Amino acid sequence: MEEARRAKSARSTDIDRGEFEQRSLVTLHEYLIEWIERYQGTGRRGFREETRNEYRSLLHLHTLRYFPERTKLSEVSPIMIAGFVAWLCDPTKQGRELADSTVRNALKPMRAALATARREGLIRHNPVSEVALPHRARIDEDEDRARPFPRIEDENGETIETMELVVSLVHPDHRLMFELLAATGLRRSELFALDGRHLALDGDRPQVKVRQRVRRLKGKGLVVGPLKSRYARRDLLLPLPLADRLRARQTVPDAPVFTSMVGTRMDPDNVAERVLAPACAEAGVEWAGFHTFRHTVASRLFAAGRNAVQVQRWLGHHSAAFTLATYVHLLDDDLGDPLLPHVQSANKVQTGPTPLDAIPELAGI
Repeated sequence: MEEARRAKSARSTDIDRGEFEQRSLVTLHEYLIEWIERYQGTGRRGFREETRNEYRSLLHLHTLRYFPERTKLSEVSPIMIAGFVAWLCDPTKQGRELADSTVRNALKPMRAALATARREGLIRHNPVSEVALPHRARIDEDEDRARPFPRIEDENGETIETMELVVSLVHPDHRLMFELLAATGLRRSELFALDGRHLALDGDRPQVKVRQRVRRLKGKGLVVGPLKSRYARRDLLLPLPLADRLRARQTVPDAPVFTSMVGTRMDPDNVAERVLAPACAEAGVEWAGFHTFRHTVASRLFAAGRNAVQVQRWLGHHSAAFTLATYVHLLDDDLGDPLLPHVQSANKVQTGPTPLDAIPELAGI
C-alpha cells in the first residue's frame, strides 16, 4: 500500500506539472527521430551537421533496430540499456565482433538524446549515464589500431621500407600525391581537399597548410568544407626536393592540387581502389590503405625523438593523451641507458653527467 501511495503521489505530481500525458504517450522511436532533427548540442560550438548525420546513421543502425517501436520513452531503464550494450557486444547478433570503441560510439546518440529528454522534463533521469561499458582485450582486426607499413628484407638481406616501395609502385601520374602523403601523414580527407593556395613552397621552409577537408554527403557527393576541429588546422614542413616537384605543377590557387583526368577534384574511393590497392598488393601489403601512411609517419616521428605533444600537433589530434593511446604499442619499450647523477664544481657550476666510477661515493657500485 505504501508503494502504491508513492506511485499515486508521483503521478499526481506529474499531472500537476503537465508531464504525465507526454511521458505516458511518447515512444522512444518517435522521440529519437524528432530529436535528431532539432538537436543543437550543448557546447558553445553547437552541433555540426556532419555529427548529426553520423548520429542519425548510428540510431538507425543500432538503437532503432534493438528497441521495439512500442517502447515508451519513460519506460527505458538502466537494465534495458545494459541489454542494449550486451546486444552490441554479441558477435552472433551483429555478424561480427564489434570493438569497444564501436560500442561506445553506438551509445553516444542515445546518451545525448536521453539527456535532452531529462532536461525537457520527459524523464526523471538519464538511464545511459551509469551504464557499464565493456573493456575487453583489443580486437586484433580493429581498424582503429595503428598499423604502420612494415620493414621487410629482400633476398640479399637488405631492409626495404614498404611505404617507399608502395609509393614507387604507384602509377607515375599519381606518385607525387603519395610522396606528399608519405611526408606528411595527412588524413585522406585533408589530402584530397588541398588547393593551390594551401601550398607555401617558396623559401627554405616550404609548408603545406591544412585548412579544409573533403567528405561524401548522401545526395550531394563530394563536398569540401571546414575541418572537423580546430586542432586539425596546422602547417606541416615539407622536404625541399618534394616542394620543388610540387612547385613544378604550377597549381592555380583556387584549384585542387590533385585532379582527375577531366580536371575535377579526385574521388578518394576511386584512387584507393584503382591506384593504391594495386600498388599495395604488388608490395605484399594488401591490407594497407591511406591511413597506413599516417600511422607510419606517426611511428617515424616518435622514432626520431619527437614527444607526444609534437606528434599530436603534427597529426592534428585533439590531445596528446589520444595520440599516446593510439600509438603507445608502437613505441620502443627499451628504457634506455641509466640516468647518472650530475656533479658540481667548487664554485657550484654544474659540469654535466659524470661516469659512476669517477664519483668517490659511488665507486665500485
